[in-house]
Amino acid sequence: MSEPTFPAVQRITGRKGSLGEGMEIARLLPTKARRMIGAWCFLDHLGPLQFPQGGGMHVGAHPHTRLQTFTWMMEGEVMHRDSLGSVQIVRPQQVNLMTAGYGISHTEDSVTPGGRIHAAQLWIALPDAVADQPPAFAHYAQVPQWQAQGCVWSLMAGSYGTHTAPTELHSPLIGLDVRADAGVALALELQADFEYGLVALTGGFALDGQAFVHDELAYLAPGRTQLALQLHAGTRLLLVGGTPFAEQVTMWWNFLGKDLDAIRGYRAQWEGNDARFGTVEGGEHRRLAAPQLP
Repeated sequence: MSEPTFPAVQRITGRKGSLGEGMEIARLLPTKARRMIGAWCFLDHLGPLQFPQGGGMHVGAHPHTRLQTFTWMMEGEVMHRDSLGSVQIVRPQQVNLMTAGYGISHTEDSVTPGGRIHAAQLWIALPDAVADQPPAFAHYAQVPQWQAQGCVWSLMAGSYGTHTAPTELHSPLIGLDVRADAGVALALELQADFEYGLVALTGGFALDGQAFVHDELAYLAPGRTQLALQLHAGTRLLLVGGTPFAEQVTMWWNFLGKDLDAIRGYRAQWEGNDARFGTVEGGEHRRLAAPQLP
């Protein structure tokens, strides 16, 4: 019997950018080549980064709608504050999950000046049925972690094998971190109805005869149930996946909306200090201005 054939792996190179104050990022979603993977609609890789003495991450108050922000920390500590009154430090191997729903605003700040930081910041599009729910915030101090195939595995979202993450989601998704200190051959079990993205946050890997360096994303269309990889020593692999998102999504700046008219309305409300987005205590004078719509 012949081996099944699959569409070619799509290579997406992270777009380098800056969040200011020396914070260089690689943006892997959205790109012109790929807007979403499942309901995952945004992926920024920050670091590993050593701030100068006295420096740190300081992101002023900004709004979100109709999405969840998902922060996965690998090094350092970041303080989250939001317009619900939530105040929470996220530390390595922990997840902060903020559900914007109808509307929320928040700030993000380094806890220790001059420290290191390494994180992945993701967004999840909310389905229309729950997109305008009241905002909420949750912190997950522990996620499933285990050792197998010479790697350390951490499951941040969804289920893998016998493990299920506690993070509350509204679409079928997976988020998985696999760390290999030495070079290893890795076998992954996949769901045939999921599409996937794999990115080396450090190190690199080989897949289907192709080499991927850090901050290059490999996109896999649905259909596969198994995947064989070769991880280089020192690789930290992030895998995200989910069933293709069937609903129309319009994304601009920090907003998701049903269409561009909705986005225009959110922008006007944010610039007009509308109560929709509340106020972050301590962030009143660090409020980010929305850019002009094209």
